[in-house]
Amino acid sequence: MTISALELAMNKSIPATSGVTPKCRHCAHDLTRKLINLGLSPVANDYVEPAGYMKAEPFYPLEVFVCSECRLVQTRDLLLASDIFRADYAYFSSHSSSWLEHARTYVDYVSTRFGLGTNSRHVEIASNDGYLLQYSLSKGINCLGIEPCESVALAARKAGIETRIEFFSREYGQTLRSEGWAADLITANNVLAHVPDINDFVGGIKMLLAPNGVATLEVQHLLTLMQRHQFDTIYHEHFSYLSLIAGQRIFSKAGLRVFDVELLETHGGSIRFFVCHSEASRAESARVAEVLAKERAYGLDRDEVYIAWNESVKETKRALLELLISLKRQSKTIAGYGAPAKGVTLLNYCGIGVDFIDFTVDRAPSKQGRYLPGVRIPILPPEAILQTKPDYILILPWNLKQEIKEQMAEVRSWGGQFIVPVPKATIES
Repeated sequence: MTISALELAMNKSIPATSGVTPKCRHCAHDLTRKLINLGLSPVANDYVEPAGYMKAEPFYPLEVFVCSECRLVQTRDLLLASDIFRADYAYFSSHSSSWLEHARTYVDYVSTRFGLGTNSRHVEIASNDGYLLQYSLSKGINCLGIEPCESVALAARKAGIETRIEFFSREYGQTLRSEGWAADLITANNVLAHVPDINDFVGGIKMLLAPNGVATLEVQHLLTLMQRHQFDTIYHEHFSYLSLIAGQRIFSKAGLRVFDVELLETHGGSIRFFVCHSEASRAESARVAEVLAKERAYGLDRDEVYIAWNESVKETKRALLELLISLKRQSKTIAGYGAPAKGVTLLNYCGIGVDFIDFTVDRAPSKQGRYLPGVRIPILPPEAILQTKPDYILILPWNLKQEIKEQMAEVRSWGGQFIVPVPKATIES
């Protein structure tokens, strides 16, 4: 069975059958090394409305492969991006105070480092509700957001940030350039992993970037994902999981060059690529070689580390279940905090439903009153924890645990404690 040119042009996904060997989304090499199989899982951000509670929802195999040629880690193609990131997509970046601070600090840093001012153009791809561009706008920088999800794009427009409701691509990058938006700075935070055609997306950055412009792209770093057993950050919305080893190849193919990198603690451990045109005169930072050395020392260029990681994920699951079972046998009450995509993977893979977790809470009004996909755990406002006083709170967005523990400081007044599920389930005060 072969993939027709028409199917590729229409961005069709190919069914996962035994007769089809998946291909690498970057180099088209056969994918024969499976990193992990997390079973059947729903689309992580398809929150269930009360009216749909009794209706079945689709579950899809959540399998991840490693390309032995370019070392890009990736899911099998089963869904179109347009089927996932719809008009009603419910993720609003501005609901996290720590993420807003991250954005503000970033804008201060890059505007100073690269000399951005009132004549500069800043384009953010996957600009969400304007959480980041608001800080560039306040500096007088010309800003444009590109956001495919109508719900969050409209929130950005309401805040006064010019936002196009579009999926970014090579063709759209050329369109924006022809409109005069050749960008001095392109920001793409936590979006590169979300695009099925990664070459088309990176090619769009090449088209849009001004001759001496800089693009920064933040993604969860494959190295820390594996070191910290963060299997729950794997879900259908994430098509790729990146290392610098793979990133250099992907950018190079598009005529771009990684001239600097930074390792960040956001999202449990991220990497920020600083990218310019291949022919640009920007000197390469020593950090590029340093991060490459770390990745190779861990073994990201060899199969053995991927094989061993598969078993470590199963042990992380067992440890969490053992803890929750022990607590429930002591008649302890447990609630969740947060309704992130990673929580959907964690709970569905581990088989944790309302038999363990009475409810979860989330600050986003768009999620409240709905249910987590698959496990059907109700999502309530944060005040529900103060009203019910559970013995334990399972922190689902564990990357924000310090922020959450500060918000929920009152929990300690009745002896409540927190559970952090990865890298190994632990109880914290």
